[in-house]
Amino acid sequence: MTTSTSNSTKILRPGEARCPGSSTRDIIQSDKDHAENHLIEESYIFLGDKDIPFSRYTDPAFFKQEQDSMWMKVWQWACREEDIPEVGDYTVYDIIDKSVLIVRTANDGIRAYANACLHRGTQLKPSDSCGRSKELRCPFHGFTWSLEGKITDIPCQWDFPHINEDEFSLPQLKLECWNGFVFINFDQDAKPLSEYLNVLPEHFRNWDFKNKFTAMYVRKRLPANWKACIEAFLESYHVLETHPQGISTVGDANTQYDTYGDHVSRFVHLVGYPSPHLESQPDQQGILDALFAESVVEGAQSQQHDLVVTPGDTARRVFAEHMQTVLGDAYDRDFSHLSVSETIDAIEYSVFPNTCFFPSLLFPMVYRFRPDGNNPDNTIFDLLYLQPLPDSGKVPDPAEPFELNERQSFHEVPGFDPGLATIYDQDTGNLLSQQKGFKSSLKKGETLGNYQEVRIRQLHMTLDKYLSGRES
Repeated sequence: MTTSTSNSTKILRPGEARCPGSSTRDIIQSDKDHAENHLIEESYIFLGDKDIPFSRYTDPAFFKQEQDSMWMKVWQWACREEDIPEVGDYTVYDIIDKSVLIVRTANDGIRAYANACLHRGTQLKPSDSCGRSKELRCPFHGFTWSLEGKITDIPCQWDFPHINEDEFSLPQLKLECWNGFVFINFDQDAKPLSEYLNVLPEHFRNWDFKNKFTAMYVRKRLPANWKACIEAFLESYHVLETHPQGISTVGDANTQYDTYGDHVSRFVHLVGYPSPHLESQPDQQGILDALFAESVVEGAQSQQHDLVVTPGDTARRVFAEHMQTVLGDAYDRDFSHLSVSETIDAIEYSVFPNTCFFPSLLFPMVYRFRPDGNNPDNTIFDLLYLQPLPDSGKVPDPAEPFELNERQSFHEVPGFDPGLATIYDQDTGNLLSQQKGFKSSLKKGETLGNYQEVRIRQLHMTLDKYLSGRES
């Protein structure tokens, strides 16, 4: 393969090509501030270039194999600690046809139980429910367990002499917490969560998600396979066609992509820097004006402004300092210690198989993509916005999910930034056509870009390791 750089032609090996012009690393370094080293340390490995079969998104047998060999083996975010703050608080997490009951115990611990009565299997709590209980009582016959999972009441116990109460405790799943998130794993032999998360604890050491609260929660049904849904958010390659309104303010083709082992990947997507696709690059003042006019980032919301980019300065720096002040006032926090990149860039980490974390100030989102029941064509998309806890010490109640069906727009969500609502509508609007295209195509699989779509390839390679029993 060849690529043209200036007036010369250089022979490149697969995976070596990059967008002509400044890289993400170059631009962050040109900010000349205190950006974390990991933001400019590249971690890309060429992972191959074979097509990915479309059947992986449509075949019910493949979907069943995922359930048995992958979903039952991976760490997956089930809830936030703030969802169960008091003793007896519980929430139910469902994945395909499994249901997990997560509860705060009397010793301020957290446990995860299979959500099924040991008598005749009835769910102890309804799917997708939450609440508070002094005990865990089956609604069918009244078998009851303590919050710690010990059997405390067997109605007509005289008829069950064969039950050994010491052996009739609720079975537990593995559970660990990180940064305010509760993870569960069905595999009792699973590696520790800290090992599974790879670089995440180190890269997030300055991002305290535990002392944040869920200010907004949107749950939307999507008409596509769960992998297609998360993959729509793993690359910036689609920005030019899907989000053309943003190309004067976001660097898309020069986004940096990194992979870390099997379970973690990242992109660093620049804000306040124009797309390399533009034939005529706007000046710095034009970029700054467009950042407000297009409202492509949370917090800008088409604000009027009188900011000026002075000679030698950049739109990125002026916008970042402005948003540090605006959001600092809103949250009663000092954000001046943040670098330009940590303030305004879209920095997204994904944790296999289905979760994405954004640590930057302007993009405080968390994504989760779950199969909707046993249907490989449908997905539940959970979108959370996290905000810092107020200095008053009063902890706000986390937002309840606002439900959207497949046909509803993000513009229907109260308080949702209109610029971002348009972006999410554009992102999710492609999915039905993609799922139908998988089934209509005479070509058997998708052909990925070596660099810009490496995170998608990593996802499938890791999935294959679980399906073959090579990953644990």
